[in-house]
Amino acid sequence: MAVMIRVGEDGDEMAMTAAQLMVQSLEAEGVRRIYGVPGEENLDLLEALRQSQIELVITRHEQAAGFMAATEGRLTGKAGVCLATLGPGATNLVTAAAYAQLGAMPMLMITGQKPIRASRQAHFQIVDVIGMMRPLTKYTRQLIAADAVPAAVREAFRQAEMERPGAVHLELPEDIARDDSQLQPVPASQSRRPVAEDKAIAAALDAIAGSRRPLLMIGAGANRKTTCRMLSAVIEEVGIPFFSTQQGKGVVDESHPLWLGNAALSDDDFVHQAIDQSDCIINVGHDVVEKPPFLMHEGRRTVIHVNFSGADVDPVYFPQIEVVGDIAHTIWRLRNELTPSPDWDFSCFDRIRAAFNQHLLRYVGNEQWPIHPARLVDTVRRAMPADGVVSLDNGMYKLWFARQYRARQPNTLLLDNALASMGAGLPAAMAAARILPGRKVLAVCGDGGFMMNSQEMETAVRLGLDLTVVVLRDDAWGMIRWKQQEMGLADYGMRFGNPDFVQYAQAYGARGHRAESTAQFASLLHECLERPGIDLIEVAIDYSDDHRIFNVEIPALSADSV
Repeated sequence: MAVMIRVGEDGDEMAMTAAQLMVQSLEAEGVRRIYGVPGEENLDLLEALRQSQIELVITRHEQAAGFMAATEGRLTGKAGVCLATLGPGATNLVTAAAYAQLGAMPMLMITGQKPIRASRQAHFQIVDVIGMMRPLTKYTRQLIAADAVPAAVREAFRQAEMERPGAVHLELPEDIARDDSQLQPVPASQSRRPVAEDKAIAAALDAIAGSRRPLLMIGAGANRKTTCRMLSAVIEEVGIPFFSTQQGKGVVDESHPLWLGNAALSDDDFVHQAIDQSDCIINVGHDVVEKPPFLMHEGRRTVIHVNFSGADVDPVYFPQIEVVGDIAHTIWRLRNELTPSPDWDFSCFDRIRAAFNQHLLRYVGNEQWPIHPARLVDTVRRAMPADGVVSLDNGMYKLWFARQYRARQPNTLLLDNALASMGAGLPAAMAAARILPGRKVLAVCGDGGFMMNSQEMETAVRLGLDLTVVVLRDDAWGMIRWKQQEMGLADYGMRFGNPDFVQYAQAYGARGHRAESTAQFASLLHECLERPGIDLIEVAIDYSDDHRIFNVEIPALSADSV
């Protein structure tokens, strides 16, 4: 995107205000849109945006703006940008900051502030935003001079997008925004990530070649375009079975016959039976902010850590081999130097995979109403194309989707297994619909999570998005209620009321529907996905069978189990 330079009548470059310089710096970084809720301290920046090529997307809450910006970063690899004013506007970004930081999503937050040289309003609305953001971001800075803007913006984007990606923050005080500068945006530098050393690669190759049942685990850090291609090639050419973490879903097509499942739980599922049988796990891109995909035990197996940075050791993750460097390059080396071993025996994995597939078949014809979670997932998978995007909020249904929904492409099942915040499902889906026009986008939200940011239905309608929203209604905090029951405690503090979701959608100018059967839900879902605009479908769900997510049939395995 071209950077606009102010030029005087004599052809000389003219001074710009800090606000104008910040907008030009954002344009130089390729920013196309900013999500936010402005305040009076942002008015100079707002005026500069009005004269720029950047789209300002006004949301109804700063938290939603942050979720949308973080999702743009997740989908594009370039930092999404959100805007808020000082005080309550900035504090409303805190959850989104943690969402982006823990989820490794590049995002820049810009907040306003009262004049810092002289203020006539004492401490009105003043909080230490820099101090507040410091533990939640990779980089936070107050801009105290107009000349500081170009370098600060460049450094913010560099920090946000470098591995491991995350949240950054800049505060632009009202008086500084009006100061002049004759500087220009700082151009981005070229950089290449370091690669793993030969000895580390050799150690990994020896461990894999010397194992009997190696497994490949795909985590969030593997969700990069080049890494996806390399992993697919390794699996095809070498034939090692694989499984994924929740945030690694779709990195490799999960309809692949060598896919063993998703580590939606930390233990006791089908995939964990395969892990128990494995004597070597190649752990690609695992991030310990996710719930542990499996629990390590001393001496049980060799775990190879393949990542951009060294392992963060904790009681359940202490890899014996670390291959630190650019992940795609490491996988390329493994692909070129690894050959299938005649000693490899994957027969037990084949039996586990067959048992898992048989387990899922029991739900395909389940017509119960309210709908069973597994039937919900099956219905959604059948309705969505391979490149369709499903955005989940947080609730019990997320485990069923992670476990059962076979993601065909990267970033087609957007879930949060890091902060696991409620309220993100709808804004994330809106960002996907905005960024990926022409793709089918579906938000699946529990009634609790949906109502935390349901006001953004107005934003979605105003933006003219094509989006279907499924609201799962059980009139309770479903996951917490399930855990309460599992602990043998009384049902207390978990129930609430809901509006009529059909009328609620219509009040915003969207179309509202209420499914009354599994067949009607499937029909409505297909109908809504095929037409433009915003549709909301209310679906009653029954979580009483949640214990079955742990109740798995253990297939007969070989006697020489690890």
